[in-house]
Amino acid sequence: MADSKDFYEVLGVNKNASDDELKKAYRKMAKKYHPDLNPGDTVAEAKFKEVNEAYAVLSDADKRAKYDRFGSAAFDGSGGFGGGGGFSGFDVDLGDIFSQFFGGGFGGGSSRRSTGPQKGANLKYGMTLEFMEAAFGVEKDITVSKEDKCDACNGTGAQAGTSPETCPGCKGSGRIQQQQQTLFGMTMVSKDCPTCRGRGTVIRTPCGSCRGTGRILRKKQIHVKVPAGVDTGDMYPIRGEGEPGKNGGGYGDLYIQFKVKPHDVFKREGRNTYCEVPITMTQAALGATIDLPTIDGPVSFVIKEGTQPGDTHIMRGKGIPDKNGSSMRGDHTCKFIVEIPTMMNESQKNKLRDFEGLLTDKNYSKKSGFFQKVKNFFK
Repeated sequence: MADSKDFYEVLGVNKNASDDELKKAYRKMAKKYHPDLNPGDTVAEAKFKEVNEAYAVLSDADKRAKYDRFGSAAFDGSGGFGGGGGFSGFDVDLGDIFSQFFGGGFGGGSSRRSTGPQKGANLKYGMTLEFMEAAFGVEKDITVSKEDKCDACNGTGAQAGTSPETCPGCKGSGRIQQQQQTLFGMTMVSKDCPTCRGRGTVIRTPCGSCRGTGRILRKKQIHVKVPAGVDTGDMYPIRGEGEPGKNGGGYGDLYIQFKVKPHDVFKREGRNTYCEVPITMTQAALGATIDLPTIDGPVSFVIKEGTQPGDTHIMRGKGIPDKNGSSMRGDHTCKFIVEIPTMMNESQKNKLRDFEGLLTDKNYSKKSGFFQKVKNFFK
C-alpha cells in the first residue's frame, strides 16, 4: 500500500471481512470511542474520527476496491469526508448506531417517551413456610412497605383544589427537539423536556404531604392465601398490590416467593414425598405390622417376611397436592433401613451366635451366591 494507515487494522478485522463483519466491528469501535461516552478524552475523540474514516471507505464497495489498490492516500487523508465536517455520499447508518447508544432520537427520529398511562412497578416479598404449610396451604397476614398514592392529592402531586398543567415547554409530550453540533454536523436530538423532566405536566402548587411526588411510603397489611403444593422458588402473584402507576396507570403486582423449610422426617421432589423407616433385624426377617409415616398421618402396614435393607413401599396418592388446584397428588415412598443392634451384652451376643449357628447358606441367598461367584472366578 502507498500509505501506512491500515483501515482494516483500525476496525480490527481482516482484509476478507464481510459487510456484516465490518458493520459489527464499526459499531463496537464507535461505541467504545464515542465522545459522549468519553467526555474530555482527546485520544478517544481522535480514535473515533479514525474509526469513522475507516468505515466510510470500507463500507463502500467502489472505495474499498480503490483503497485495496492504492491505500488511504487515494482519499487525500480524508477518507472521502471532503473536509466539510460531515459525511459526503457514504452509506453509514448513523441513526442505527445512535439508537443503540442512546435509545433513539438521532436526527429527529420517531422514538419518543410515552407520557400516557404506565403500570406501576411490581414488588417481591419472600415468605418462609413450614413443610406442612407448603404441602396443604395456609393463610398468613404479611406487612409490606411500599410507595402508595398520596391520600391528600390522590396521587396527582398537586395541592388539593389544583391540578397539574400541561407543560408549556413540550406541549405535554415530555420531549423536545434541539439542534446540536456533532462530529457528523448539525443534527436534531430528542431530549427530556427540562421544564417537566419528561412528565409532560408541571405542578404549580405542590401537595404539602408528598411534596409534589404524588406518592408516600406506607406499610400495608395484606392477607395471603397460600395454595397447597407450593415449593421453594415458586412465585405467587397478588394482583394490584404493587406500586401505583404513572399518568393514571394501574397498580403493579406483588409477587410472593416461597422458601420451604426442611422437615425432620419427610423429603420431597416435586409432588412426591420420601422417608426412611428404620426396622429391626427381627422385623425384617420375620415380618411385622408397623405404622408408616405419611404427611396425612400414620398408615398401618405389614412388613413382609425377609424384607431386605433398602426395600421400598410406594403409597399412591399420599404425596403433595397439585399446586394448580387439581385433585391429583404425588406418591409417598418409604425406604426400609434395617438397623443392626449395637451395645449388646455378652448374653445377647451368645444367643445371637447360637442363632447364627442354626442358619445355613439357604438362609443367606445373596451371601452364598456372591461367594460362589468369587470362588468360580479364582478357579
